[in-house]
Amino acid sequence: MTRRLRKPMVLAAALSLAATMAVAVPAMATSNGQAAGATSSVDELFPTTIALPNGFRPEGIAIGTLPFAFFGSLADGDIYRANLVTGNGRVISEGPGTPSVGMKLDDRGRLFVAGGSGGDARVVSAITGRVLASYTFATAPTFVNDVVLTPTAAWFTDSMQAVLYKVPFGPFGSLPDQSGVVTVPLTGDWVQQPGFNANGITRTPDGRALIVVQSVTATLFRVETDGVATAVTLTGGDAANGDGLLLEGSTLFVVQNQLNRVEVINLNRRGTRGDVVALLTDPRFDVPTTVASFGRRLYLPNARFSTPPTPDTVYTANAIPKP
Repeated sequence: MTRRLRKPMVLAAALSLAATMAVAVPAMATSNGQAAGATSSVDELFPTTIALPNGFRPEGIAIGTLPFAFFGSLADGDIYRANLVTGNGRVISEGPGTPSVGMKLDDRGRLFVAGGSGGDARVVSAITGRVLASYTFATAPTFVNDVVLTPTAAWFTDSMQAVLYKVPFGPFGSLPDQSGVVTVPLTGDWVQQPGFNANGITRTPDGRALIVVQSVTATLFRVETDGVATAVTLTGGDAANGDGLLLEGSTLFVVQNQLNRVEVINLNRRGTRGDVVALLTDPRFDVPTTVASFGRRLYLPNARFSTPPTPDTVYTANAIPKP
């Protein structure tokens, strides 16, 4: 499976060579309303707003090493691929009729997609859109919300159940069948609450554990691979309305959806303590949910949860400069 994907990835890399230069950051508003970011005469043409199909209802986003962003639809699970250089895109994979929520892209050109209320997940080729594998995790009540990739497994959260789902990789990153899926109960400091619980997920800076946000309690947890959770001590704020997470080095970006901002946290290496150092916002935000990175930019889709969805509702994703 891995070998079949390498040639298309090499071809895509060759075709995109001119577009893989560093992304510039046009000046735009930050949390204090001041202009921020640097510009480049070459890269400033990269669009800062990407139009998505009307009625699409985006939630998740994934970006790899090439300048392409992938978005999942809450409406029907379609996967939309957008070129970050031009802003153009198309649906590359028809959805199963259930949501596509959080997503991550690996270096083998595989897109791991959380299935929301479907209680499932699937792995999709980022080149062809073909479904490579599907997994069933749970039945209602369930909302498989987000995913993170480690060298040995894909880990999925469930906002309605106090568990994580582990899809372990075999030799050379091979995907298991359904029997290989492991359900890991959340224990320790984790107390399941009414409402939305486990949401965004990423790795700790030391790579030895996971960071999970519990939306309903505005709390971050360091979670060991056996499911034992320890609340992260934060100074300067909390993870209110926490949704998607992105870790770069020791910097954690927490999307605070209904607050229309991104919280920036400096974590210690173990991910047990953190300091809130910035709050990023932008007038274009309309309930952003998840975040991905390319060059010197963060990209966030607007889920527009406060706007009744119709087939004609306009949806976008926006780029903002990294602090």
